[in-house]
Amino acid sequence: MFKFIHAADIHLDSPLHKLDYYDGAPVDEIRQATRRAFNNLVQTAIAEEVNFILIAGDLYDGDWKDYNTGLYLVSQTIRLRDAGIPVYMVAGNHDAASNITKTLRLPENVHLFPSNQPATHTMDSLNVAIHGQSFATPAVKKDLSLLYPTPLPGYFNTGLLHTCASGREGHEPYAPCTVEGLRSKGYDYWALGHVHQHEVLWDDPWIIFPGNIQGRHIRETGPKGCVLVTVDDRGRPKIEFKPLDVIRWVIVTVDSNGAESGYTVIDRFCSRLETILDENEGRPLAARVLIQGETPAHSELLANVDRWGNEIRAAALDTSGHKVWIEKIKFHTRLPVSEKDLQISDGAMGELVRLFDELTGKPELLRELSEELIDLEKKIPKELKQGPDGIRFDDMDWIKSLLAHVRPMLIQRLIRKEGFE
Repeated sequence: MFKFIHAADIHLDSPLHKLDYYDGAPVDEIRQATRRAFNNLVQTAIAEEVNFILIAGDLYDGDWKDYNTGLYLVSQTIRLRDAGIPVYMVAGNHDAASNITKTLRLPENVHLFPSNQPATHTMDSLNVAIHGQSFATPAVKKDLSLLYPTPLPGYFNTGLLHTCASGREGHEPYAPCTVEGLRSKGYDYWALGHVHQHEVLWDDPWIIFPGNIQGRHIRETGPKGCVLVTVDDRGRPKIEFKPLDVIRWVIVTVDSNGAESGYTVIDRFCSRLETILDENEGRPLAARVLIQGETPAHSELLANVDRWGNEIRAAALDTSGHKVWIEKIKFHTRLPVSEKDLQISDGAMGELVRLFDELTGKPELLRELSEELIDLEKKIPKELKQGPDGIRFDDMDWIKSLLAHVRPMLIQRLIRKEGFE
């Protein structure tokens, strides 16, 4: 029997761009998070007495700002060497041979696969063969696995590969391959990297993305860590996911349906946050809060977004004991609109309802609206247009979402004005 750890996408000292734009962000803690998560990886390897570690690319986050990144890595790999644990790794797109200009010699227990062709390392005492190839450039578009060698008879054969597999949303299409192609190699385990979400592509043989070891922004939510693999005397692997992250990114969705006041919404937020803290075992959280639903408190909330946003931040501090930092709060509420209201067909009300229905149902009208709004975009501050949540008047889906948000609010205002209540 033997054990090994499969990890990937460490992104040591990732700069976490624009983090300091957020009010109250624990900048130093989050910037140190990748190192602390790597500390957890090393400690887990030593505590579990693993026989070796596989790192499937993107150990770094590009060229180092200074040599401290390299010195830190040397110190951690020395810990592993002293524990008798070798490390086998491939370079991914972020740490390709052409991308890293600063280097330091690593201890002799660290083995980096070449970038010019696939190679094989063997651990004869365990009958283990590890096959891999590093990225030579940041953008490798060919299937590297095609040239991986045939499995060694009598050995537990593992393929170490940085790849997008058959393609994953949000990840560059580097070193594409297929599950069928990997299975055809006849290996016992495929240790993949590049995709930051933990995913099992196949279980016979195991073909696995462990995900990154530490989430770095709101698009990397949920537990992050590594895979611990225990291989029994018959060569059968047992898989266990091991969380390593020190700060976890989460989305806290609060159902505001029927809430009579802003304070009712705050109470629901606190209840939901308590549940999420329990689910994440009390780990420090970086949270985005989404308040959504039909609520009579809609006007109250939107009339003073700054006030209610800070009420939520204060409630988070109180509920969590300072373990939760609120990254952003988004109010996606709307006023309740009854079927009776929507059935009004005369006058301004009927015109408004019909206009919204036409806009959302006819792409050509959405495009016309988009063109009208683009002139307005020039007057909007740059910061409101940046990032995944920025204003996007050229995005038809974004405009449809905006229409869905304002439709009930305008109808309610018109109802009050025309005395339909």
